[in-house]
Amino acid sequence: MATVRHAHTVWQGDLLKGSGVVTLDSSGLGSYDVSWPARSEEPNGKTSPEELIAAAHSSCFSMALSHGLAGAGNPPTRLETKADVTFQPGEGITGIHLTVEGEVPGLDEAGFQAAAEDAKKNCPVSQALAGTTITLTAKLA
Repeated sequence: MATVRHAHTVWQGDLLKGSGVVTLDSSGLGSYDVSWPARSEEPNGKTSPEELIAAAHSSCFSMALSHGLAGAGNPPTRLETKADVTFQPGEGITGIHLTVEGEVPGLDEAGFQAAAEDAKKNCPVSQALAGTTITLTAKLA
């Protein structure tokens, strides 16, 4: 069965001087301030679409990798994934770099690398961002 998740943003003002609030409606986890300076300069306590994409990508990738490893008989003890989303004003998102470190009993480095590459290729967020260059660094702890 398909699921639909909801968020909404209320924006006030123009791009450069305005600001907004994004609310995570489905989970009810809260509302977060967004602004152009938080996107193109320093965050200063506000978030950006790119940070939200990084959160989505790191969690989706971790789920996909965990599932793939378990399906191959090597369930992970722990995975720590970081997603760095690069935004260039005037160009957009120019790349995403995933970094994962895993604790996977019984798996060698080559097996972990292969599983991580598969997760990078097949996680739904990676597929949604297919027009963006996605790179990966993976290592066992």
